[in-house]
Amino acid sequence: MSIGDHGPDAARAEGSALALDRDILDALSTLVKRAGTIGHSIADGFGIAPHDLLALFKLDGGLAMKELAQRIGCDASFVTAIADNLEKRGYVRREPGQRDRRVKNLLLTPDGITARERMMAQIAARMPWCYALDEGERACLLTLLRKMLDAPCPASGAAAGGEGTAGGTGGVTPSL
Repeated sequence: MSIGDHGPDAARAEGSALALDRDILDALSTLVKRAGTIGHSIADGFGIAPHDLLALFKLDGGLAMKELAQRIGCDASFVTAIADNLEKRGYVRREPGQRDRRVKNLLLTPDGITARERMMAQIAARMPWCYALDEGERACLLTLLRKMLDAPCPASGAAAGGEGTAGGTGGVTPSL
């Protein structure tokens, strides 16, 4: 859109929209960086890597290692290293799948459940959306995040979340 084609009001509106998008990107990248720093700090406090922390949060009941890889957006072979680290700490145990014994499921141990609850308490105390927003605002934020993650990307038609569902990661991120 140019000033000559649509007048000065249209150019001003376009400039305002671009400035708004720039401000959103700046705020979002700052929030992601802050969440990543907090996630690293929490993981360090438990003696685990940030991707191990992410895996603990994604584990709910028994989960096949391949499924965990999809949920955290990494190669299945990398989940083996994650499982090794978490197993060493006593947070998970491996169990063969009931239908296919070649499939390995990861299950949280009682120590893993306790550790995850302690980590969640730290996240609740330190993540900005937990202390800066009330419950209604957090629900609204979650709705908006899911809407963006579920929206098809204009260039590819794929969901923005990377998996076609809300919460797709597209890659391992240290932030939670």
